[in-house]
Amino acid sequence: MPATPDIRIVLGTWERLREDAYAVRHEVFVIEQAVPVDIELDDDDPLAVHAVAYGADGVPIATGRLLPDGHIGRMAVRRHARGRGVGGQVLDALIAQGHGDGHRMLLLHAQTHARGFYEAHGFSAQGDTFVEAGIEHVAMSRVLAN
Repeated sequence: MPATPDIRIVLGTWERLREDAYAVRHEVFVIEQAVPVDIELDDDDPLAVHAVAYGADGVPIATGRLLPDGHIGRMAVRRHARGRGVGGQVLDALIAQGHGDGHRMLLLHAQTHARGFYEAHGFSAQGDTFVEAGIEHVAMSRVLAN
């Protein structure tokens, strides 16, 4: 899906992007998917590079993070913004960050309903499905070119 032109992606630290990233994550994970609030936030947030997508009105609509070990996670898009390529733009920004950081492989745990989305971005499933935060997931990886 082509990039949505009125979307702005910002990469930064948890300190800088916490309020906007957490607003999206809370809405998607805690409210929509009933993930317990005490496991949605973790000690990895301050270590990660975060990406937040902003709509033309400046409101945050999507987020994700890249951990120092090459794991992408906490990918979330607000319901009204889904299907417009915003999640793909966030993922592409995190992949580019991982490449720039020198990672040779990126890893993630995809909710099984999103497997095709990640496959379209070059990730391959690894192993059996498993339950994380009460939701079925599959481990996926993508090798990055030199």
